[in-house]
Amino acid sequence: MKEIDMPTKYNPNAVEDGRYEQWLNEKRFEPNGDRNVEPYSIVIPPPNVTGKLHLGHAWDVTLQDMIIRHKRMQGYDTLWLPGMDHAGIATQAKVEAKLAEDGVSRYDLGREKFLDKTWEWKEDFAKTIRAQWAKMGISVDYNRERFTLDDGLSQAVRKVFVELYEKGIIYRGEYIINWDPKARTALSDMEVIYQDDPGAFYHLEYPLTDGSGSVRLATTRPETMLGDTAVAVHPDDDRYKDLVGKTVTLPLVGREIPIVADHYVDMEFGTGVVKITPAHDPNDFAVGNRHDLERINIMNEDATMNDKAGKYAGMTREEARKAIVADLKAEGVLIDIEEKVHSVGHSERSGVVVEPRLSTQWFVSMEKLAKQAIDNQDTDDRVDFYPPRFEHTYLTWMENVHDWVISRQLWWGHQIPAWYHNETGQLYVGMEEPSDPENWTQDPDVLDTWFSSALWPFSSMGWPDESAEDYQRYFPTNTLVTGYDIIFFWVSRMIFQSLEFTGKAPFKNVLIHGLIRDKDGRKMSKSLGNGVDPMDVVDEFGADALRWFLATGSTPGQDIRYNTEKLEAAWNFINKIWNASRYALMNLDGLTIEDRDLSNVNSMVDQWILSRLNETISVVNMNFDKFEFGEAGRHLYHFIWDDFCNWYIEMSKEVLNGDDEEAKQTTRSVLAYVLDQTLRLLHPIMPFVTEEIWQHVPHEGDSLVQAAYPEVDNALNHPEAVDHMEVLISFIRAIRNARNEQNVPLSKPINILVKANDEETQSILEDNLSYIERFCHPESIEITTTMEAPDQALTTFFNRGEIYLPLKGFINIDDEIKRLEDELAKWQSEVDRVEKKLANEKFVANAPEKVVQGERDKGADYKQKLASTEQRLQELKQL
Repeated sequence: MKEIDMPTKYNPNAVEDGRYEQWLNEKRFEPNGDRNVEPYSIVIPPPNVTGKLHLGHAWDVTLQDMIIRHKRMQGYDTLWLPGMDHAGIATQAKVEAKLAEDGVSRYDLGREKFLDKTWEWKEDFAKTIRAQWAKMGISVDYNRERFTLDDGLSQAVRKVFVELYEKGIIYRGEYIINWDPKARTALSDMEVIYQDDPGAFYHLEYPLTDGSGSVRLATTRPETMLGDTAVAVHPDDDRYKDLVGKTVTLPLVGREIPIVADHYVDMEFGTGVVKITPAHDPNDFAVGNRHDLERINIMNEDATMNDKAGKYAGMTREEARKAIVADLKAEGVLIDIEEKVHSVGHSERSGVVVEPRLSTQWFVSMEKLAKQAIDNQDTDDRVDFYPPRFEHTYLTWMENVHDWVISRQLWWGHQIPAWYHNETGQLYVGMEEPSDPENWTQDPDVLDTWFSSALWPFSSMGWPDESAEDYQRYFPTNTLVTGYDIIFFWVSRMIFQSLEFTGKAPFKNVLIHGLIRDKDGRKMSKSLGNGVDPMDVVDEFGADALRWFLATGSTPGQDIRYNTEKLEAAWNFINKIWNASRYALMNLDGLTIEDRDLSNVNSMVDQWILSRLNETISVVNMNFDKFEFGEAGRHLYHFIWDDFCNWYIEMSKEVLNGDDEEAKQTTRSVLAYVLDQTLRLLHPIMPFVTEEIWQHVPHEGDSLVQAAYPEVDNALNHPEAVDHMEVLISFIRAIRNARNEQNVPLSKPINILVKANDEETQSILEDNLSYIERFCHPESIEITTTMEAPDQALTTFFNRGEIYLPLKGFINIDDEIKRLEDELAKWQSEVDRVEKKLANEKFVANAPEKVVQGERDKGADYKQKLASTEQRLQELKQL
């Protein structure tokens, strides 16, 4: 046995250290440039330059890396393009918070110097993100790294804005928008997170101006009544039809406001009367437009009350609410306060309660773009979602989408390419600034971060230069990997923008994964303190263990729970691979790739492992193509742990410790080949450890990164060997299980009597007595097709026969009777289940014949086991 330069224990830090840099230096991740092969491209969902990556990012990039490594090894011309997102609101908030620690605000610096500071922040955190990518081993081409604020992407953003404006799809208008009073910027609907907050319904009485009575209504936000400009009822509500056209006097303010009839009002809710505040509610804004009502904005940008709030000016909205409720009580118009928990919108970025606010903003009209995206799903250019159910999620959102507010009151981002003439107020929108810029002022707002991110798949490839080499070669991309939480934010917008500007869907496939939750199923968050830094996990268990856990721990679209025990199991699995590889390498006896010869593989065990390898190659490739990585991992695990390590390696010792040199050389060839192919199969999931081991294995090529991915070799299929090996394994397991059940140690030799179902089974066992002796330790063994069960013996079954173990001194008759009674109940249950299934006419008529026959075969087998067990039970009871 030859010594090799591999430690006896797997050490992930030693294995992974320096390997990534070596791959980069050797340019392993760059496209191969072969125009004779099919391209395959992925663009990375660009992480925000706001800090460290979390476990969700680690999961996302692991899945992408597995896909691209698999395709690279299959010979595709692969490009995985990396990049980062400027993340307008989030990054600006981080930088402002950092400045505030020194008592400085962005206004103290001014826009230009503030942006200089933000670019410094970006560079620092971009380095952190790249370092994290490196530790995860992701195989991106850094030569093509992009940033959503770089010159090329900025040009693309400007072109899209200008063209959409010229088409009338982008427009500027006054509307109720979601306002973040802390960040002081507009938010899209998707940037508002709703949560249940304690609140109340305040039941108020508005007196009719003519003194003939009053109307009652309720509100959750009494502070907004200062901006009321009407009261509304339903036109079909007989209770109030005589009041329509009259006026009420607004309490505390004294303003006379009309009673209008509008179908917006729900007659069945409350009193059927609602207050209308057009400047502070989107529905009220629409009612106000229909009735030409005045819009009175009563709040400043920071949600404090402005001068139109009268004596409440300067108060926060919370302070104003308390003061107004007290004054309404004093005036006698507050009838009741009904405490209630209700859903309240909060800013996704700052966490504060969002304020609906009347504001002039830039919008994207969604009607045409949404229809185009919906209709595309009925064409050959459709986007396929994995799992398919998320297509419904996407279409439902597109069918109900509102116009998209795209302006943000920030400094960090793509400044809107619109200018206003200093004297005339004329609006100019263009690719370049006006020729006389001194007479114009550019709109100070920037575009929503998602506006530039929506262009990512094609702008990162060089668009709007449609002759750009990467755009021509790698766009549209093949697969997008992302979480279900941003189907609305990002996936949908990439699709409709790509269709509008390139005429093509941006990707063929969208693989949707879930969220990573803690072990109790809770979402990871700073507030709960249950977050996990993936770099800490890598330091403890290694990147390969983390990748295995993330890749195989869930099915597409489902959440995954972080579990330290599963990470430990992943490490143990890799350690098993490491030790199995050491054994194989130590027994190759100097075998080279030229020496490896599979032309004369005759032994059942060698033929079986090669056949099982073929089966594994087939099923792993199939599941990779379907993005069913959990299933691929399950089959890999079973093949490696059970077939290769537990059976083949142990059985190979019989040959390698023997005297037949020709058989030994064949087994060495099989060992080397199976190990090589197994490492290739595993490489997309575990790149570091597989590369490390593979460098010791006889191989062709310089790196596993660019080695060919395994394909089925039909010449290595040996179905008879598989059938025979299954008999042998079933036999050995049956005896080992019987020993365990009776606490008979393997070191204790036992007598074994075997009743084979047929002569073929008898022959299989007799031909493999050396393995039976090694794994079962018999004192004697007798195999016939006519064996009679002896008295006082334990009976067990394998898949083609019965085994009797006369265990004098080791078996308790009463215990054995109880065990056989349990066995009898089990086999009866199985017989009943199969018979019930076969009695179902629909099953027999509709199921494939192969499936029906399989059930019949099972039924026959169960009945035989049932009869044998019943017979043996009766025999023991007669003793």
